[in-house]
Amino acid sequence: MNIFASVSSLMTGHKQLVTVAPEESLSRVKEIFETHKFHHIPVVHFREIVGIVSKTDFEHFMGGASHYEEDKYVNQLRLDRTQVSEIMVKRLGKLAPDDRINVAIEIFLINRFHALPVVEDGDLVGILTPYDLMSALANQVPADSSLVYEQQ
Repeated sequence: MNIFASVSSLMTGHKQLVTVAPEESLSRVKEIFETHKFHHIPVVHFREIVGIVSKTDFEHFMGGASHYEEDKYVNQLRLDRTQVSEIMVKRLGKLAPDDRINVAIEIFLINRFHALPVVEDGDLVGILTPYDLMSALANQVPADSSLVYEQQ
């Protein structure tokens, strides 16, 4: 991985992103987290990013839910009546597609963000996470091929 390459070379692009609108219910957020492996959902108004909901934010909200079987209806009602805008984080670090990977790494380290929206001309075009960086490192091939161990 070249840390001076642009973040657009590693980010998850907008065509693969799953997003929610601020006025959607948390029932939709629950559904997304149950069917996908990612931990952050960008909140967009049209294509403009206005916030992000993390799995941790959602689980914190759900911490107030009852775990008794007879209260399932109440829990679902609570999810249906709560809008995404009520739990989303609004103050976000953002990147441009042509920002370098080393800039993203520095932002992750200093601010302890777990996801950085990639924005161009005000529109969300992707998202970058530490997982994207680790995947790129894990798939990196050494320049010296003698360092690659062959399995027997």
